[in-house]
Amino acid sequence: MNTLTSPLPVNAFKQAIAHRQTQVGLWLATGEPYLAEMLAGTGFDWLLIDGEHGPNDLRQALAQLQAIGSATSTLPAGVTPPHPAVRLPVGDPVLVKQYLELGVQTLLVPMIDTALQALEMARAMRYPPQGIRGMGSGLARSSRWHRYPQYIQEANDQVCLLVQVETVEALNNIDAIAVTPGVDGVFIGPADLSTSMGLHGQSDHPEVVAAIRHGIARTVHAGKAAGILATQEAQARQWIEAGASFVAVGVDITLLSRAAQALAARFKSRPEAAPSTGGGY
Repeated sequence: MNTLTSPLPVNAFKQAIAHRQTQVGLWLATGEPYLAEMLAGTGFDWLLIDGEHGPNDLRQALAQLQAIGSATSTLPAGVTPPHPAVRLPVGDPVLVKQYLELGVQTLLVPMIDTALQALEMARAMRYPPQGIRGMGSGLARSSRWHRYPQYIQEANDQVCLLVQVETVEALNNIDAIAVTPGVDGVFIGPADLSTSMGLHGQSDHPEVVAAIRHGIARTVHAGKAAGILATQEAQARQWIEAGASFVAVGVDITLLSRAAQALAARFKSRPEAAPSTGGGY
């Protein structure tokens, strides 16, 4: 019988953000494995399968993880494959366990307002005695069905917890959240944060910008990695310069929508051209 004798793959994303190496990522919100497979070869450091606002459940996430894994086998030599992460719909220990069993090593958990909530998630991701994760990897893709023979012993070191700070309450608790054992990174959610501050839809408002800067600074001060989603290039570069280590710079469905609208507009805004007599595709 063929067995894998190598250790569990190292979580390169976790290592990179721990050393403040900038990781540029892309949001996957379409729920489409075909698109995930294509995007896995475009050069991003990490891809985030969004289960909070995207139409992704366990099976759809699994299909995308498999697609991303398939794509990485065709990358040119020397090109690092993207690290797949998943955003949960809610911070539920049961969901944490289920997604980890799919083989996900990095989870982003939304709406973490207190250090106690952060600690609950950190414990949910780890086997006892460090945590409360239930045993069952022998049935799961996470251990490749026991083909990683030391999975139980090695898994705790390779999981990566990113907690999402996106309310005024959370920002007030940023220091305690950031230093929580088992938290690897703090992700600032600009849209929800601006709404919580009474500035709905104004993520570029000076007060919101100042709050985000504060959150990044306090996270870095605590020795943890800071992250954010910024779909405008200038904003993304601003947050990288401010100290953010993992930054998502686009969303798949938004890129497709904008490109399609721009293409349609270019043709709709011009007089029709004479029919071409040449071939084309």
